[in-house]
Amino acid sequence: MRKLIIFAFIGFLAQLIDGSLGMAYGVTSTSLLLTFGIAPAVASASVHMAEVVTTAASGASHIKFGNVDKQAVYRLILPGSVGAFVGACFLSSLPGDVVKPFIAIFLLLLGVYVFFRFLITFNPSSQKKNIELTRKQSIPLGLIAGFADATGGGGWGPIATPVLLSKKGTEARKVIGTVDTSEFAIAVSATLGFLIALGWDEVNWTWVIALMIGGVIAAPIAAWLVKKLPAYLLGVLVGGFIILTNARTILIEWGASTNVIPYVYGGIILMWLTGIFYSIWKNKYKKGEV
Repeated sequence: MRKLIIFAFIGFLAQLIDGSLGMAYGVTSTSLLLTFGIAPAVASASVHMAEVVTTAASGASHIKFGNVDKQAVYRLILPGSVGAFVGACFLSSLPGDVVKPFIAIFLLLLGVYVFFRFLITFNPSSQKKNIELTRKQSIPLGLIAGFADATGGGGWGPIATPVLLSKKGTEARKVIGTVDTSEFAIAVSATLGFLIALGWDEVNWTWVIALMIGGVIAAPIAAWLVKKLPAYLLGVLVGGFIILTNARTILIEWGASTNVIPYVYGGIILMWLTGIFYSIWKNKYKKGEV
């Protein structure tokens, strides 16, 4: 019973982060499940099965609060579903360690761009109501993000969110809501692939249900936060999170010294917190509140 409560809390925490920042449900849940000694393929399969329900709840919540660009969702779900199914069904056993650090470097640079764009040059009046995503852009983005999501236990949000946020004039809450809503189709496709590859017997449904319960509780809370938080603050929060998570990947994959890692994390977190406080102060200063 204690383990089920812990798993439900993992699902709640992961969905709260994912629903608020547009990423990290898979990464958070899979990482925590692996600490319990669960096999990587089973952990990834369990997370994706739970995501079928949690992403549905998250998508419905984001739609209710007006955080979704439906046209962008439609353009992302087909290539994303194909990438997720292929990754889960055929390629989940292949090592992704070779390409992972290079993707992390690309995303880290995007995170730095997003962070400073919302911190320094963000202009609320220049925000666009819709995400300008063409089919030529959505197909490679969906395929790569969907494939990474299935093979790595998480990757849809960490790839799709920073790429979309890097587009000038894009509204942060629309990106977060759109990525979270489209993730339902990716979770369904990945789950089908895992069931074909692993079978029903390998899945502990009790764990899956516990993750689902926690995620469903967190979904409307996260969507409400996205609706209420100002765009400039959302952008800084997401940008900082992208930098932190990808810096972690780079340090781990390239075998950085354990003595160096805490200082890198500390520096990034200090920069992140400074950016948050500065963005709040800057906004209040413009309004004449300070």
